[in-house]
Amino acid sequence: MNSPQPKLIKEDLSQDQLDHYLKQDAVAVDCEMMGLNINRDRLCLVQLGDQNRNITLVQINKGQTQAPRLKQLLEADNTKIFHYARTDLSWLKHYLAIEVSNVFCTKIASKLARTYTDKHGLKDLCKEVVGKELNKQQQSSDWGAEIINKDQIKYAANDVVHLHEAMTILTKMLEREGRYHLAQEAFKFLPTIAEMDNFGYTNILEH
Repeated sequence: MNSPQPKLIKEDLSQDQLDHYLKQDAVAVDCEMMGLNINRDRLCLVQLGDQNRNITLVQINKGQTQAPRLKQLLEADNTKIFHYARTDLSWLKHYLAIEVSNVFCTKIASKLARTYTDKHGLKDLCKEVVGKELNKQQQSSDWGAEIINKDQIKYAANDVVHLHEAMTILTKMLEREGRYHLAQEAFKFLPTIAEMDNFGYTNILEH
């Protein structure tokens, strides 16, 4: 299937884009940041994708604290598919005051379902489960640039384009192995642990 060209927009979704994604049963989501320190490095890009690979990339401005239509979408009742949701939920709350609801995390699902491997990164997951190779060359690049280049756009789109299929396959594996209920409970806990991360708590469940 050929994917439509990703749409790159500034600051927030349009009303038409919001209406479109609100109609979807599930929306794939990812974020790009300047680095991994939430108190120093800013949120730069939020990627969204539906099951037909309609991808929208929302550039977040430096100092921006609100994206009302993006907030409405991510707090709506449809499923939001992330890979390693814990990080993205923390940054979305910290920078845009968004409390994401109804999360499916493919990394948690992979760890619960694919117990025969320790390779649960998105690249390895897509290669085995979806049968697609991801190019991660642009992972470390300047996402805060005013104009992001074509390679960055392609990379950002690829981070969400396969998540719907991955969720479907992993759900079947979890149901087959009797572990889907564990995944659901873990997903429910993600907003809480993301908030703990924002407060600086680490390894809260350890002895």
